[in-house]
Amino acid sequence: MLTVSTQHWLARLSILALAAALWLLVEFAGLLSLALIGFAILGICVTVACAYWFIAYRGVVRWASLAVAVIAPVGVTVLFATRDVLWVALAVLALLLVAVAVAKAAMEPVKAVLPKREHKAAHPERAFLIMNPRSGGGKVTKFGLREKAESLGAQVAMIGGTGVTDIAALAERAVVAGADLLGVAGGDGTQALVAGIAAAHDLPFLCISAGTRNHFAIDLGLDADDPAACLDALSDGVERRIDLGRIGDRTFVNNASFGVYAEIVRSPAYRADKRGTTLQMLPDLMREEGAGHGLTASTNRARIEAPQAVLVSNNSYEISDIAGLGRRERLDTGTLGLIAIKVDNAAQAIGLLRAGPAAGLTVLTASEVTVDSAEPEIPVGIDGETTVMPTPVRCSIKPGALRVIVPKHRPGVRSARPALNWIRLVILAGGGDSGLPARARTSIR
Repeated sequence: MLTVSTQHWLARLSILALAAALWLLVEFAGLLSLALIGFAILGICVTVACAYWFIAYRGVVRWASLAVAVIAPVGVTVLFATRDVLWVALAVLALLLVAVAVAKAAMEPVKAVLPKREHKAAHPERAFLIMNPRSGGGKVTKFGLREKAESLGAQVAMIGGTGVTDIAALAERAVVAGADLLGVAGGDGTQALVAGIAAAHDLPFLCISAGTRNHFAIDLGLDADDPAACLDALSDGVERRIDLGRIGDRTFVNNASFGVYAEIVRSPAYRADKRGTTLQMLPDLMREEGAGHGLTASTNRARIEAPQAVLVSNNSYEISDIAGLGRRERLDTGTLGLIAIKVDNAAQAIGLLRAGPAAGLTVLTASEVTVDSAEPEIPVGIDGETTVMPTPVRCSIKPGALRVIVPKHRPGVRSARPALNWIRLVILAGGGDSGLPARARTSIR
């Protein structure tokens, strides 16, 4: 965790790099620098616009846009070279990248957030763990999860063989047989299924980070790089209560997605050729000609018409990076997060790349969200697994529904970096307060 003094010096270093970039440009490019800046900005705008058209259209328009998107930066580079200032442009770009990187580091320390409301977990006598040896590229075998779990007294059921395993039935039978804890080493979809059963019987639940992406485990503050460390909760664990999302009669621990993402993942060709399938389907989806379904997303106080993508999450994501969504620092606020995206043009696409509010982006919190469509059924991605559900689709939150046990010693949730704020950077450089006002967010309950 950075000290306040370190923040101040990082802010000063960032401003120094910016000043150096400006001095270099003016000193060696003179009056030509203004024209060069203008051409550089024009090249960036053309490239971004063409990238959007490449995504949104097919045929000649798509490939012509790709060609222009490649040619534009090359043209700017050639212009700089013919004016004998290419080295100036490269040096200025390097300084700007350094300034931005250092400024982001100064904005806020990356710290581990551990929940305050937790207590020592009771030692389970009949823990029942479900493990998928194929999940995460074979992490169960690689980290010796079965052997460690059994050495700690847990019963382990391995799944993922040639037949299809009814995981819900397997967990229910374990409960009937007297299991006093349920756990999963597998993907988030399996985690959600068993977590729902644990919550229904008020049993503690153990998440083991043996999946591919481990979104749920990371947001619980677990070690995604060492799933075996999660098993320490069986001998030295703490218990806390977290919320669960509900969609229809199903549970989700992360999110439910609608629209573009759900349609692409649902395609049978997606797993074999993710990139090709995405490029093939995006034009119709982005322009709502094919599978847009005319979605609407509504809460008791807001209604969003015709979004191209909707994400309903179990508690809110940080959106300083809309592409990656960031993390959820809290899983116990008792609210759903709602993110809706509608992009109609290149300007809105560019806006989505910025942190904070942007045209085409809606961010809300709510206790219930209803997603509807003119279609009788729509595809839904639930914790990364796709299904088809009848409309309207209702999502709700069950506050404190799940008892989770986690190791007493764990990394914790990494706090999200805030958006780059140059005003705050100047305040930090001057030795001022390092506090950052919270980003405005609409809250609906």
